Amino acid sequence: MDAPRKFNATPYAYHQEVEVEIETLTNLGLGLGRVDGWVVMVPYAIPGERVRARVFRNHANYSEADLAAVLRPSPARRPAPCPLFGECGGCQYQHMAYAEQLEWKRRQVREALARLGGLPEADVRPTHPSPQEFHYRSKITPHYERPRRDGAFPIGFLRAGRRALVDVPACPLATEAINAALPAVRTALTARSASLKRGGTLLLREAREGVVSDPTAIVTADIAGTTFEFLAGDFFQNNPFILPELVAYVLEMAAAGGAKYLLDVYCGVGVFALCGRGKFARCLGVEVNAEAVKKARANVVRNAAANCEFRVGEAETIFAGVDFPAAGTAVVLDPPRAGCSPEFLQQLVAFGPARVVYVSCDPATQARDLKILAAGGYKLCHAQPFDLFPQTRHIECVAVVERA
Repeated sequence: MDAPRKFNATPYAYHQEVEVEIETLTNLGLGLGRVDGWVVMVPYAIPGERVRARVFRNHANYSEADLAAVLRPSPARRPAPCPLFGECGGCQYQHMAYAEQLEWKRRQVREALARLGGLPEADVRPTHPSPQEFHYRSKITPHYERPRRDGAFPIGFLRAGRRALVDVPACPLATEAINAALPAVRTALTARSASLKRGGTLLLREAREGVVSDPTAIVTADIAGTTFEFLAGDFFQNNPFILPELVAYVLEMAAAGGAKYLLDVYCGVGVFALCGRGKFARCLGVEVNAEAVKKARANVVRNAAANCEFRVGEAETIFAGVDFPAAGTAVVLDPPRAGCSPEFLQQLVAFGPARVVYVSCDPATQARDLKILAAGGYKLCHAQPFDLFPQTRHIECVAVVERA
């Protein structure tokens, strides 16, 4: 096969095959090894394996390669249950025993804390497993495009490493109810595909109301006796099997220092504040999304949570209106993937809560923010990863921080 026009032929020719000992996994779930000191990254390879890899791109200091053959497999290697694994880009770890997935996620959190957080001695606890390894996702969003010239009309997810769709008739990560509803949704869309002017995204969300496809529909879900309503298309953690365990742990850690007040920042529809109403005298949630706050206030009424309050506000200015005594307050942070702004963290340090419990879906930005908190007089007690997304590289991590 001819090399792409802009292919850099140093140090390897296009599709040259090399043998690599896989040493570790990157934060993207790629196997990483070295050939004569040169880094080669190989997807679907497991640390400890020797593989043959086919180079398709050379960068300034590393090469990317496809997995051509496993020459010495890891004991943790297993057959992937999904026939589309390696083609669909949704999963990175189906070929790896679940215990091995959990251990590598713990190591990746530890590495991020050491490298980006300046915390090489951090206590990173074993990853808390999901009660279900498969059929755990209560929300999926398949994509589609206009029909292709050959008549093909894939409905699914992006191909691994490429901006192209793979047709996915069923997903082993989606709940069984979603997989049961998916064929009818696909058939209805295919029937009108000829009239489509552009591509788009579908929604299938399982809630108490069943499988819902309207993103504006109000749906409900229960977490340990607390009921939440939210829009089907909005953010709500989509592994309901592990979510009660995550929420219970966060609240246990928040209350462990004796705090009587809970400040829930980036609160969404109020999960931590409302579930914590029995542990704290007062709970205050702050969220920038006004619609989410409306839902949070509705959830106060639904759950008769008289000691919970929710406000709309920028996270960077929330402490000006907080009347909780800092020494008796625990703060729960659950920011988006980008983490917290330096301005917000400076205000948090100035407010001076007794304890901070930081929930993150990105260990790298979490580690960066913990470094700022450490400079402001806080110490990391421990980090507890939770596996909200088995079979994928994604990690949720709870960091417990105290005022030093």
